[in-house]
Amino acid sequence: MIFDLHGFGDQLIAGTWMTLKLSLAAVCVGLILGLLGAIAKTSKNGFLRMLGGFYTTVVRGVPETLWVLMIYFGTVAGLNAIGDLFGYPEFALSPFAAGTCALGLCFGAYATEVFRGALLAIPKGHREAGQALGLSAPRIFWRIVLPQVWRVALPGLGNLYLILLKDTALVSLITLDEIMRKAQVASNATKEPFTFYMTAAFIYLGLTVFIMAALHFLERRAGRGFVRNEL
Repeated sequence: MIFDLHGFGDQLIAGTWMTLKLSLAAVCVGLILGLLGAIAKTSKNGFLRMLGGFYTTVVRGVPETLWVLMIYFGTVAGLNAIGDLFGYPEFALSPFAAGTCALGLCFGAYATEVFRGALLAIPKGHREAGQALGLSAPRIFWRIVLPQVWRVALPGLGNLYLILLKDTALVSLITLDEIMRKAQVASNATKEPFTFYMTAAFIYLGLTVFIMAALHFLERRAGRGFVRNEL
């Protein structure tokens, strides 16, 4: 079946590029938050453990759609007030920035548990070996623990990224021109919703297949030198 896109093909390509940019920006924010959250939840400091638990509980307990709407609309009044003080009355958070913050916040909450499991999977003997060599705690974490954490956490993080990629469709609610927004505009203009929503579905499917292949390559590369036990 060949869909007649009525000249909206370029718009869908632009929407695909916006989706990729948004997902990559959000995953960068989420990885930082997730790693910090995991460090907090595995810390010996009770306050940090409580803070990490509060972050994951609150963020995972609220739907991603609400986070997108709350961060976008909730910052408008505050930023406008700040802009008035400096002579920029239209100062506000852009849909791209709001979507990045919201999706990154949600990704980070789930990534926290993935990183936490990976940190706990690292044998204590590896840290003790670093101490025996006279390495400082930050150096042990950076040179010994973190490389192994990425290897263990990569499959889980890959699955979370695939979910994040599809969650970018939520940002169409705040008028960001990603795939779903472009498909909706084209559908309204041509009165052919099936054509454009099905095209959007194929685009998401194609991106998913490509990313899964990339993740498989990264997992194999990260697992070099490790023998996998097979039953």
